[in-house]
Order: sequence, then structure tokens, then C-alpha cells
Amino acid sequence: MSGDSTVIEPNESAPPLPSRGYPQSSVSTPLLDALSDADLEALNKLLPWNCFTTDSNGRRFGNRAWTGKREKPQTIPDARILLFDQHFHLADKHVLEVGCFEGVHTIGLGLHTSRVTAIDSRIENVVKTILRTRFYGQLPDVRVCDVENRRHVEGLPEVDVVHHIGVLYHLLDPVAHLMMLGKKIRSGMMLDTHVAPSESTSTYEVDGASYAYEQHQEGGTAEVFSGMYPNARWLTVDALTRALIAAGFPHVQLHQLRHERNGERVLMFANK
Repeated sequence: MSGDSTVIEPNESAPPLPSRGYPQSSVSTPLLDALSDADLEALNKLLPWNCFTTDSNGRRFGNRAWTGKREKPQTIPDARILLFDQHFHLADKHVLEVGCFEGVHTIGLGLHTSRVTAIDSRIENVVKTILRTRFYGQLPDVRVCDVENRRHVEGLPEVDVVHHIGVLYHLLDPVAHLMMLGKKIRSGMMLDTHVAPSESTSTYEVDGASYAYEQHQEGGTAEVFSGMYPNARWLTVDALTRALIAAGFPHVQLHQLRHERNGERVLMFANK
């Protein structure tokens, strides 16, 4: 449930990435460091990794997605997690991570709090997150969860705050998702998502209110950087703000608006 919405076919003929020679991990990695080069190479081939981190010796753990896609080590912690911590003071918080992908942000969150529940709709991402976080000395609660499935969301624990990056713009019904999720959150959410142009004229209705959006094609379950359905709705900033308020977050702050390759993207904080 993470990553770009653009579907690109991997280049299977590209030469493999080097196994070492990368920047050393900024996080302690004794369990990885203890692995021989042969064991780490075997670990990297066990699963279809789509990003990689490093150990304290600069060895690669994981792989790129394909040529040109995630060819550099992922940063731990991501700068947005530092903002998340500044805003919500995570040390005593139970954090829900929506869309854990392969556990990179999960590790970053675990540096700031010991209570992380990480979810993803793809079982392979759940397995990779469990494996990666364990080798970084962490044991988060990692679960399969389709965030547009009411039964799945209702089965989640109540949490203090939600880390929600790179998922909302992959959803078929982002407004209903936010309303379901809002019932599980005691304090607030950090949300990072692509948004539709303000002049978008398509609308759809949820609980009697109309929300403007732009439709985007998704790759479906077979494409790891896509949502689970053929199409997704990108909300306008105004529609997204109103959806957050309707979901129980009366205090919405637009922290950042970025212009990226696939369109405008926002980083927002929503508080109860």
C-alpha cells in the first residue's frame, strides 16, 4: 500500500546491486552484523524485497525494486517521523502505522516508542516487516489489514496516534476509510498523501456530504506499489480537510505542500 501510483515494469535484465559499500546504518544492527556475507546474501534472496537498508558495515539488507526505483539505502528514521515525534511526543504513545511496506518506517517509529502496531494489506509486506524489524532488534505488532475492509479495521486496537504515509491516494474510498479509522484514534494523525487539483469537478457522496476528487488508475493486487483495487480517488485539499473533520479531527493543519513527479502532495496533522 505504499509508494508511487505509477505502474512501471521491473527491468529483470539489470545487473544486481553490490552487496556492500553503502553508508553505515545510523541504527544499531548487532543481529545483522553477526551474519556472514553468505547468510546475508541468502537472506536477501529469500523474499522479493523492494527496498533496502544497511548494517553497521555498510552491507545491503534487502534489494531495490527495479532499475531506477529505490536504488539507495532507505533513511532511518525518515525526517517525517522526527516531525511526527515533535508534534505528538511519541515516547508514551501507542502508534498505528498504516501501510508498513517492508518495515523501514516501522523501525524509525520504534526508535521513538515501544508500542507500534504496523499494518499492510499484503501478506508479503507483513512478513518482510516482521523479518526486517527483528534484525533491527524490534518486535512490533504486525498484522495483515485491508484498510478499506470494515471488519479488518474494527479488529484493530485503539491507539493514540496514526502514522499514515503513502496510502490514502491508493484507496477507492478514502473518506469512508478515514471515518472508520477515526474511531480507533485517541489523539491524532500525521497524514502524507497525494491530492487532486483544487479545480477537480468529480464528486462522490459519503454520509450525505459531497467530496471532490480525481480518479487514478491503480495496478491492483499484482503490483506492489499500487492499491488493492483497479482505481483510486485522490481528494482535493479542501475535500480531505472536510473528510478529516467529519472523521472526528476538528483541528487540521496543512504542514507542507509539495510538487512531485506524480502531482501535488501534502503533509498534514489532524488532532482531536
